[in-house]
Amino acid sequence: MAVAPLHSSTALLDHLARISRAHTEATLSALGLRPRHLVTLTVLRQHAPATQQALAQQLAIDRTNLVGLLNELESAGLLARRRSEADRRRHFVELTPAGERTLDRAERAIEAAEAELLQGLSEQERGTLYELLQRATAGHMLDCAGAAGLHSDAAACIEADSADDAS
Repeated sequence: MAVAPLHSSTALLDHLARISRAHTEATLSALGLRPRHLVTLTVLRQHAPATQQALAQQLAIDRTNLVGLLNELESAGLLARRRSEADRRRHFVELTPAGERTLDRAERAIEAAEAELLQGLSEQERGTLYELLQRATAGHMLDCAGAAGLHSDAAACIEADSADDAS
């Protein structure tokens, strides 16, 4: 059996990534979210309450940019900021109950979108695909949904979303 040239896999992976991103963005958009919102809410779920400064470090973004992002999420009622009683210059950020529910809905919706995208694969094949992708990306993994503990991943996810805003 002949092995397909490497570039064929690359082209297919690129195509799958584009389709996946379009599905994810459409799914999040229906919930009033963008990928950067999802990353921020995910980080907050794992690290809240967090100071704005700590959150900026966790997301590896400039604090000025963070303020705009937090304003969007606060306006939507998904997070709350409160002043520190010990230091009135500091603000703590945490998810609201609506933010928790929205994050849960977003994760379920993305899971459903992925199932639709990969409907041509059996459950076992999906597991195999996931394992193969993990191995293929070892050492340079980008996991926007799990970016809470990985500074560079969170920044890359937010930067990718911001770059799309500019285009």
